[in-house]
Amino acid sequence: MVAASHKLYAQTARNSSFIPISQHYQHTNKQLLESRLISLLDDCKNLHQIKRVHAQIICYGLHQSSFVLTKLIRMLTKLNAPMDPYPRLIFQQVKQPNPFLWTSLIRGYSLQRPLFESILLYNSMRRHGTGPVSFTFSALLKACTAALDVGLGRQIHAQTISIGGFTSDLYVGNTMIDMYVKCGFLDCGRKVFDEMPDRDVISWTSLIVAYSKRGDMESAGGLFDELPTKDMVAWTAMVTGFSQNARPREALCFFERMENAGIETDEVTLVGVISACAQLGATKYANWVRHVAEKSGYGPANNVAIGSALVDMYSKCGDVEEAFKVFDKMRERNVFSYSSMIVGFAMHGRANAAVQLFHEMVKTDIRPNGVTFIGVLTACSHVGMVEHGRHLFTMMEKSYGVTPTLDHYACMVDLLGRSGCLEEALELVRTMPMDPHGGVWGALLGACRIHANPDVAEIAASHLFELEPNGIGNYILLSNIYASARRWDDVARVRKLMREKGLKKNPGSSWVEGKKGEIQEFFAGDMTHVKSREIRQALEDLMNKLQLHGYEPNLSCVPYDLSDEDKKRILMTHSEKLALAFGLFSTSAGCTIRIMKNLRICEDCHSVMCGASQIASREIVIRDNMRFHHFKDGKCSCGNFW
Repeated sequence: MVAASHKLYAQTARNSSFIPISQHYQHTNKQLLESRLISLLDDCKNLHQIKRVHAQIICYGLHQSSFVLTKLIRMLTKLNAPMDPYPRLIFQQVKQPNPFLWTSLIRGYSLQRPLFESILLYNSMRRHGTGPVSFTFSALLKACTAALDVGLGRQIHAQTISIGGFTSDLYVGNTMIDMYVKCGFLDCGRKVFDEMPDRDVISWTSLIVAYSKRGDMESAGGLFDELPTKDMVAWTAMVTGFSQNARPREALCFFERMENAGIETDEVTLVGVISACAQLGATKYANWVRHVAEKSGYGPANNVAIGSALVDMYSKCGDVEEAFKVFDKMRERNVFSYSSMIVGFAMHGRANAAVQLFHEMVKTDIRPNGVTFIGVLTACSHVGMVEHGRHLFTMMEKSYGVTPTLDHYACMVDLLGRSGCLEEALELVRTMPMDPHGGVWGALLGACRIHANPDVAEIAASHLFELEPNGIGNYILLSNIYASARRWDDVARVRKLMREKGLKKNPGSSWVEGKKGEIQEFFAGDMTHVKSREIRQALEDLMNKLQLHGYEPNLSCVPYDLSDEDKKRILMTHSEKLALAFGLFSTSAGCTIRIMKNLRICEDCHSVMCGASQIASREIVIRDNMRFHHFKDGKCSCGNFW
């Protein structure tokens, strides 16, 4: 029986999986010790603590343990310790490093950006006969992404194919998609995606975000529809993508679908949909999104990012009073909160409120930034506070360390130009410490339209035609300035230039909220709306009443050499007038009519809105591409300074 036991022992010993009892205990103790050291490394917060654990590793004889040393090098990388000399020396003392130890050093170098060191290490690893693991390739691909080196990334891609076994690795595939996308080769990323046998939500979302950033929402939507399981990140990518591509209706539609699907929302989703509401300018959606934010635990009182976004949203929806209520209830405020509110006051012509809030802000620990000064300078510009604007422009760098940028110079040129100081504005442009961009020259050209100065306009336009050769708005503005001066030959010359360049004017469009909050959009000259008959009748009734109060059409607003009757007909069908007429008969008496317009409101429409607010006893709020106009009792909040 003893002999049989010895025989059984001998047979079992020959089996590679057998571990003698003494070795088993030794192996178990080693595993426990390694786990304990790994746990100690996880708790390390600084280099001194790591070195103490390293000393224990050496004392316990684990200085050849690739498992423990991999964790040690990763912790050193996490603390941004240089790879030379400490981690490199640790690695060099190991006689047989495993693939994970090689990869930890490769990863460390890749994160610290000497990409060539990562490649040299990879080559050395291959020469030593050690095969890479998926983490090796992901580290190298991430390094290529950081360096935007798609050529080297393609070589790494080729390695995953030639070595074999990695083309089906999900982690490597996702990292490869990310590399191609961030290096600007979206089509290559899509090809990797199409060839992956297995994909997860990261694979899909990476491409959805990439297509969104390129403005290709159709491709992004196609991928989203095919995605088997749509999580919050994927939904957010679509909502944010539509919002960032100026397609607010689609963003809101997707957000509503997301809500109906029972998907939880977070701060990023809410910021995207709040931005969409701000673009659309519809109070119905604004109130709905605010309710969702508060229901989700992201109320403006407790979340500074959401609060700041809501301040901006309500301001752009024409309700600056509600914007200030949100701001006032915020328990925490930062520079973005203050800047959003200051900009909100500015776009509504509330210059004194903007300046007062600025002075309140600088008394706190929050220091203004560049956006803050753009807001307060814009506020000065919209009411002609020239001296105060000059003072703010001078003190922004001197007192607050904010160096004026091109956008700040554009604000100053706009301020001086609007106030009639065209020569001073031109001199400021000529003496700027940097080359003026289109915004600076555009501000000067816009001021020339206000003050009918074709000579300075020609100077500004000549620079704009070089900087923005396809910016049709510049050609139209110069043409309108010539038309106001009745220089029809120059008008014809500019329009010929537009035709030669193949430039087409963006049609004027306006949208208005109906009684139930639905959005109705109108285009200039388009009378195909389902309610066109009622719109035409409402317009005729309004014009008849206005004429009894002395209204005369401002024919100079039509920059064409046409008959007076043709000009009157064109003026009658400006998009904001069509939107106004719809608002008058589709909303309850006394309700505010809110209109958003893609272009600047003309003088004739401005005059009509003033009269209509008095005749209909309505407040009319119009947001054009420059600012808000609040019409009430026959007057506008801009004081005709626009």
